Amino acid sequence: MKLDMRYGHHPEDVKHYDTDTLRRHFLVEKIFVTGELTLTYTHVDRVVFGGATPTTQALALVGGKEFGTPNFLDRRELGVVNLGEPGRVVLDGTTYALAAGDGLYVGMGTQSVSFESDDPAKPAKFYLISCPAHATYPTVHITRAMANPRKIGAPETSNVRTIYQYVHPAVCKSCQLCMGVTVLEPGSVWNTYPPHTHERRMEVYLYFGMAPETRVFHLHGQPKETRHIVMANEQAVISPSWSIHSGVASGPYSFVWAMAGENQTFDDMDGLGPNDLK
Repeated sequence: MKLDMRYGHHPEDVKHYDTDTLRRHFLVEKIFVTGELTLTYTHVDRVVFGGATPTTQALALVGGKEFGTPNFLDRRELGVVNLGEPGRVVLDGTTYALAAGDGLYVGMGTQSVSFESDDPAKPAKFYLISCPAHATYPTVHITRAMANPRKIGAPETSNVRTIYQYVHPAVCKSCQLCMGVTVLEPGSVWNTYPPHTHERRMEVYLYFGMAPETRVFHLHGQPKETRHIVMANEQAVISPSWSIHSGVASGPYSFVWAMAGENQTFDDMDGLGPNDLK
């Protein structure tokens, strides 16, 4: 298991970052590495996220000094989405089969967590995100059909999309984690526009389903100090609570979003209009 550590940043400092510095602190360029489990620990709400791509051997999610607990989920909860071929998540000896697009909520206190692929030549790609927890809630296998769909946007604004809420009060209980998948319709390229912030929660985006030549121009920063981060397929970006998180792409894409913070009220957002942005 590989772990990359990222620290918190004051927006007054971030506005002075050049392109390379911005990317080094907020962009994670490699989430899925064949045969490995890679994680990023951000001190923004102490969220941990990454990818497990098992082949011939199972990959174990373990605790240790970095987390201060013997087991990874002793004081945490976990969300999983499979973005690859079929695979299995084994929790304390119980196996959950995840097809492409399936999700899983795993409650605090689970001691053993491992990931396996049905076919090592066609591995699963388990995207993981975890945050601190204060209580134990049941593990729930969440298919796309079980997710709570919200269709928003309009063709005139090129942002028709369906937000599938996976880990959300409408679907299952969690302490603070919220997670889902947003799928844009053909011809729509804007996500989360008009943008918003939510000082109560941070957010991580993972973009996927993109052609090799497609790029997302992800918007980042305070509304009056916006920057962009150019992103390719299966890359993730950290959005602190003070930052907008929006984007436009040169081709089709989807993304996994996940939040942690003070509440789980999805619509608790500070909306912004075009005149609020610079």
